[in-house]
Amino acid sequence: MTIDLYVDTSRKGVSMALASANTADDSQARYEEVVSPEARGETLGATLDGLLERMGATLDDVKRVMVTLGPGSFSGLRTGVAFCQGLCFSGKRELYGVTTLQALECFGTSPATAVVIRARTGFWYTRLGNEEKFIETPEVAELLEKTQVKAVVTDDAALADETLKATFEKLGATTVRDTGLPLNRWAPLFDTVKPSLIQEANYIQPSYFEKLKA
Repeated sequence: MTIDLYVDTSRKGVSMALASANTADDSQARYEEVVSPEARGETLGATLDGLLERMGATLDDVKRVMVTLGPGSFSGLRTGVAFCQGLCFSGKRELYGVTTLQALECFGTSPATAVVIRARTGFWYTRLGNEEKFIETPEVAELLEKTQVKAVVTDDAALADETLKATFEKLGATTVRDTGLPLNRWAPLFDTVKPSLIQEANYIQPSYFEKLKA
């Protein structure tokens, strides 16, 4: 059995999944997942052990590890990245780091998919094409309208924002909530991202004053 491990600690809690890799026969495909909004980094080892037991596998069966690098919670990201680096240090498996927005884009329903998630009040992390930005609400609306997106992967905060909600409706864009979908939807990124043991958490965002100067 060859297994892929997916780890996301960039936002609230821990999301982790194991999925059988390169399975031609769908009847042989296996998938196990844990999503724990209250979990912290110290539970990662126990969470992985539980998933392996449920799948009837061992750590030696895991050959590829994908971890989100942020943007997101600094403490969560640092712990998640360090944990995955430790798993791959022996050289028995490869480590792939992807941005959180890059991973979320995989949940899109159209090639013209944008990602919009809350950074802080009035500011949003966005991804469209290969470009990621930290911008204010009016700029998000302008960007989406300019590019005529067909789908938006987004969070509850964006869905509750009147300006963004109106923009989504104006464009007729399909909205996809950023949670509750299987993490192995990220699998295509294994073909586009180069594996490397050296991965760094990305928490950097412009401050209010830096934004004014830009």
